Amino acid sequence: MTSLETARLAVKSLCSKKGLDIRLIKIQDISSIADYFVIATGTSNTQVKALADDVEYRLDKAGISVSHIEGYRSDSWILLDYVDVIVHVFSEEARDYYSLERLWQDGEQIDISDIEAMSMSELATD
Repeated sequence: MTSLETARLAVKSLCSKKGLDIRLIKIQDISSIADYFVIATGTSNTQVKALADDVEYRLDKAGISVSHIEGYRSDSWILLDYVDVIVHVFSEEARDYYSLERLWQDGEQIDISDIEAMSMSELATD
């Protein structure tokens, strides 16, 4: 699976669990830390954890193991590092505070409208 396919699977997972303001940013051309960032917001600390858990579950099911997890105990910002793809799941306050989209504004915003337009039953399948 390519890094873009991995990132899109993470986006699909986040959409299926009703993550908010999901962004897929290509940073491959401006940074060596990863190819893509996936950023999403949860409406509560419980949802932040649920979003991160579902991404980890779906990617693991697809044969992609997480390399590193940060922030799981804080429940306001959980980072899932898949080497080429880094998934950030924030509470609303933490997302506003860290403003990753602003920090990585030179990255390319990837269109995910096709995933966002899927029905819940389509999102539930891998």
